[in-house]
Amino acid sequence: MTTLSVVIASTRPGRAGLPVGHWVAETAAAHGGFEVEVADLAELALPMMDEPQHPRLEQYVHEHTHRWSALVDRADAFVFVTPEYNHGPAASLLNAISYLYREWLHKPVGFVSYGGASGGLRSVQAMHPVVSRLSMVPIPEGVAIPYIKRHVADGVFTPSSAQQESSTVMLDQLLRWQEALVSLRQHN
Repeated sequence: MTTLSVVIASTRPGRAGLPVGHWVAETAAAHGGFEVEVADLAELALPMMDEPQHPRLEQYVHEHTHRWSALVDRADAFVFVTPEYNHGPAASLLNAISYLYREWLHKPVGFVSYGGASGGLRSVQAMHPVVSRLSMVPIPEGVAIPYIKRHVADGVFTPSSAQQESSTVMLDQLLRWQEALVSLRQHN
């Protein structure tokens, strides 16, 4: 079964990303095509990149990097749940990505973004060249959640029917891309 890692990017106290991430994980588990893991960057608490060697060398010296490496390595596909801060993604997501290299190669990634009127889409656009540089495949299907505060109450995210439908399409496509990329990952 395909292992999907749902990465919750925001680390802010009171963040909307946590209930959105839980919804994504529950939706992916109900989809039936995935074994789902949640990677909450707030819980992982990665410091600003502190490894002395370039990630491509995989000569990690810190335990937090070894844990992060193992989590990313065992995943076949990702969904990044990201807010939009100042027209870009959360710095915590960029930092977490920069810790590793080989572990990301040839894996598909979908985005669930949230924010104000734009639904976080500018943060997704900013992430495309970053993940593409790592030979990840950012799929075009995703979920945008505009006016996030209208969808979160008492720590629970309630999606619109369009967001629910979009999540199913995104998950279906992640499975297809994951299967297409298997042979490339065998040569990493």
